[in-house]
Amino acid sequence: MESSIECISSIDGIDEDEISHPHPFSEFSSPKSSHNTINNSNLNGGVINPATSVHELLECPVCTNSMYPPIHQCHNGHTLCSTCKARVHNRCPTCRQELGDIRCLALEKVAESLELPCKYCSLGCPEIFPYYSKLKHEAVCNFRPYNCPYAGSECPVVGDIPYLVAHLRDDHKVDMHSGCTFNHRYVKSNPRDVENATWMLTVFHCFGQYFCLHFEAFQLGMAPVYMAFLRFMGDEMEARNYSYSLEVGGNGRKLIWEGTPRSVRDSHRKVRDSHDGLIIQRNMALFFSGGDRKELKLRVTGRIWKEQQNPDGVCIPNLCS
Repeated sequence: MESSIECISSIDGIDEDEISHPHPFSEFSSPKSSHNTINNSNLNGGVINPATSVHELLECPVCTNSMYPPIHQCHNGHTLCSTCKARVHNRCPTCRQELGDIRCLALEKVAESLELPCKYCSLGCPEIFPYYSKLKHEAVCNFRPYNCPYAGSECPVVGDIPYLVAHLRDDHKVDMHSGCTFNHRYVKSNPRDVENATWMLTVFHCFGQYFCLHFEAFQLGMAPVYMAFLRFMGDEMEARNYSYSLEVGGNGRKLIWEGTPRSVRDSHRKVRDSHDGLIIQRNMALFFSGGDRKELKLRVTGRIWKEQQNPDGVCIPNLCS
């Protein structure tokens, strides 16, 4: 039992110099980062900067994350966050004394008075927030790094878009193509066996942006289906500037899907489960394949365009050549 995907494109791939290899934000490329090193720039004549000192006081000694109420302490004054209190079985990780239920109210009050920059300030975020608002902002900050959009595995790599494009090409061996039209063929020797499977067929570069084309086979209720959809490598607001169409057909029939690409902020599983793409029932796919219906042969074609507004506010599609 074999399945294969063939990419047919008359346009050359992306040039090497269009994709930057160095990761300018390597501090975000690993799920675990070190918080224990004090940068020498924080020292002024041998005296620790007060802001740095307070920030270190608010760092949990177990998980090294910033602590938020309730902040717990032992009888000797050692603090830790509420999440780690359960992990250490109510024993202080510093002095091994029993923790009890003592709150460090003084440190919680100090935290209330702080204003700190977003942790993604090095990526361009200019915002400054009260300590207790900072975490909520960082969860949705537009400057936060993106997760690797590769489908079919839980890849832990994060970074900006140029870094992830290079990562997809070099590490996941995803095909890269320039241009806003595409033509793919999916072939499966035993279409009666539809296992859950997912592929990122290719990454397209057009209008100065990158788009990921996905193709999936899965069970929708009791019915086996195939699904194709496009994701935009950028934020949701930018994704709304673009539209795409997908078309599949055969035997004088065809299905056409038009929509807005979803941002890679949404996982491929979230897009799939929302059915936001071209869905092909197996019986229809076999009809498109023709022949004796013993082999699945699907050809998916499509195009991407950018929506532009004329002076009257009406959207006009801008098709690339």
